[in-house]
Amino acid sequence: MKISIIIPILNEADNLPKLMAHIVRLDPAPQQVILVDGGSVDGSVAIADSVLKSTEIAQLAIDWHIIESTVGRAQQMNAGAMLATGDVLLFLHADTELPADTIDNVQQAIVQYDWGRFDVRLDSHEPLLKIVGLMINQRSRSMGIATGDQAIFIRKSLFEQIGGYPDQPLMEDIELCKRLKKISRPACLKSKVITSARRWQQHGTWRTIFLMWHLRFDYWRGVSPDVLKQRYYKQ
Repeated sequence: MKISIIIPILNEADNLPKLMAHIVRLDPAPQQVILVDGGSVDGSVAIADSVLKSTEIAQLAIDWHIIESTVGRAQQMNAGAMLATGDVLLFLHADTELPADTIDNVQQAIVQYDWGRFDVRLDSHEPLLKIVGLMINQRSRSMGIATGDQAIFIRKSLFEQIGGYPDQPLMEDIELCKRLKKISRPACLKSKVITSARRWQQHGTWRTIFLMWHLRFDYWRGVSPDVLKQRYYKQ
């Protein structure tokens, strides 16, 4: 099973060298990595291209691509999926680190499951944020719904069957999982990805928790993703 990692980026210049160095340390390495830029103005594309020309990365047998797309995670991930040659697509946020044995984990899981996700840990020593991570994992395991921070992976054939990510500005990961759940349950891997806690730290842990709860509840009761996006970025 060949695996393509698809990463939507937008103004991630400071984070890209670390992200790309982390990916090349995966063991075994992925067959393909696609960076999809959504219109960065901070030189992200030039920096990614420069990193790819470094000796360490150039010598590795990973098929790297840097492409451009209209802004929006859903559109960017769909654009990357169109270029992907892997049997399995793994969608990774630019501020999330995969466990070193990711490829083995996914290849083993995909034998029995059509899609899945990882548990998550926030990169903070704050006790409350550790609890937040545990709650995210438990909710995901009980409901069969994952967020983009959990590195969702899916057979490419199934991704194409359901029409890819829905074209909406927020909750695209939740909607994708709702559609997938109608076909099969996900593999809930206990191996953890590490994702940035910067939003909780910048805007306040409790404030962010309540905001996310309200956004998810309102999405469940039918509020438009466009309206939810305005509230999300207004924080």
